[in-house]
Amino acid sequence: MASSVPPSANTTGRPDMPGPAVRLSLRERLSALRNLPKLFRLIRESSPWMTYLNIVLRILKAAIPLSMLYVGKLIIDEVILLSQHGGNMKLLWIYVGAEFALAVLSDILGRIIALVDSLLGDLFSNRTSVRLMQHAAELDLDQFEDSVFYDKLERARRQTTNRMVLMSQLLTQVQDIITVVFLAAGLVVFNPWLILLLVVTVIPGFLGEAYFNEREYSLLRGWTPERRELDYLRHTGASDETAKEVKIFGLSPYLIQRYHELSERFFKANRAIATRRAGWGMLLAAVGSAGYYAAYVVILASAVRGTLSIGELTFLAGSFARLRSLLEGMLSRFAVIAEHSLYLQDLFDFFDLRPRISSQHNARPFPKPIREGFVFEHVGFHYAGTERRVLNDVSFTLRAGEKLALVGENGAGKTTLVKLLARLYDPTEGRILLDGHDLREYDLSELRSEIGVIFQDFVRFQMTAGVNIAAGRIDEKEDMKRIEHAAEQSRADSVVGRLPQGYDQVLGRRFANGVDLSGGEWQKIALARAYMRDAQLLILDEPTAALDARTEFEVFQRFAELTKGKAAVLISHRFSTVRMADRILVLEHGGLIEIGTHEELIEKQGRYSELFNIQAAGYR
Repeated sequence: MASSVPPSANTTGRPDMPGPAVRLSLRERLSALRNLPKLFRLIRESSPWMTYLNIVLRILKAAIPLSMLYVGKLIIDEVILLSQHGGNMKLLWIYVGAEFALAVLSDILGRIIALVDSLLGDLFSNRTSVRLMQHAAELDLDQFEDSVFYDKLERARRQTTNRMVLMSQLLTQVQDIITVVFLAAGLVVFNPWLILLLVVTVIPGFLGEAYFNEREYSLLRGWTPERRELDYLRHTGASDETAKEVKIFGLSPYLIQRYHELSERFFKANRAIATRRAGWGMLLAAVGSAGYYAAYVVILASAVRGTLSIGELTFLAGSFARLRSLLEGMLSRFAVIAEHSLYLQDLFDFFDLRPRISSQHNARPFPKPIREGFVFEHVGFHYAGTERRVLNDVSFTLRAGEKLALVGENGAGKTTLVKLLARLYDPTEGRILLDGHDLREYDLSELRSEIGVIFQDFVRFQMTAGVNIAAGRIDEKEDMKRIEHAAEQSRADSVVGRLPQGYDQVLGRRFANGVDLSGGEWQKIALARAYMRDAQLLILDEPTAALDARTEFEVFQRFAELTKGKAAVLISHRFSTVRMADRILVLEHGGLIEIGTHEELIEKQGRYSELFNIQAAGYR
């Protein structure tokens, strides 16, 4: 009996048209540069010594281009001097040796910088991915059931890799600025107007790059839901989880057609931007080249007039060419840095999300043991974004050590109710008390540690059988005796006993040598998690749906025996199982309509009796 789910969780991500592009103003684009100090802090935290080593190496490398150009000037002037007047060639070979040493040093520095970038990038990616997982674990369940949240999560995930590229570009920018200062100093002495001419002619190209980078970012951001759908279609069309139904129902043509339509629309939108970018790029590059060659003509004319030596001509021409290349690269790189800073904002936006459900300051410790139990007082609940009440004015008591069964048709609110018990949600109306205190007063981690829940849609972890069971109390994953005992209690030991590698056998087909299980076998593994949990309150939300009636009855009978003295909540289709509970709570349209023992409810001839007789008739 699946219970209510939030409307936002039912979205399929299949819009007829892509979302609107996100247009950003120049101020917004420049303000994204404020993310760079945050990025630097994250990278420095990954490895402080590697970060500072990287900076020092780049500063050293920044001085080499000017040094090599100047040594080249000395070599040329010395060659001309020797060819005209003769003399000792010792000084020439010293200059050549110096240039060779600078070339080798430049290569060594470049390779070390690339190595440090690579290692630091890996550390940053690993650390950021871990932080993203940690932060996601702190967020509320209803946030994961919101498609807008998933868009943020998807964009954040994409930023956990390759962000070191941005830091590398930023440090390269600083390195190039230092080199430009050195080169510009020599040119200013010769003719300061050439520097101004060079700057003016490369600015249009920079503005063009900045504009089209923003267009590309807007396209990708606006298409986030559609890109998620493309990923989903790829997975659905080629996955062991979906292969059976895709083949049986002949879904492959539909999935392929849908993917083709969506990817084609994205390709056309991207092509339009790429084509315009290429056209304007060629025009603006020509403007930059014209400025460069105008300055080059001025330098050549001075050399022809004899005001410059051949060595000075070589130095100035080389400096000007290098300066032009550096300026174009810096301005282009600035546009890329600004663009990447926009993407970086997605990561920090995700980190800025805060859970609404959290422990209060000086939270109350969870009672050990529970003495009175849980009390629902006029509890109501509706999911964010909708006013339809999933639960409405529900009041009852779950006593300490009591077994309570929940009965109701699909959508009656059963699963939502147990999620409220585990404080995966907070009530929107009323309150839940535990031993006389509001559930919100207790330490959240302690509360969830003392509540074990196995849902019908439990996760089939593509990990070893031992880890799948230990998931119920993962900090005890090395305690094999406890894992084996939990397996015995759920009868999963017979499943594990048939596996080639026992508890070390990887389950599922995702990885090499993995072994998949039947639905019933998986459910025994999942039930073992509940016993592994050894919590004060155990909740079984239809986890035995794939078992036959006899096996389910035996499982619940065993469950009742093994959880004596502990509170439990059971949700099951079969009334043969439900009747074993101490009391049965009947929900309908989110409201509590009946509560009592099996015999009391049958005698009452109400909704429970009706549902019981309907099911019983099917076995006659």
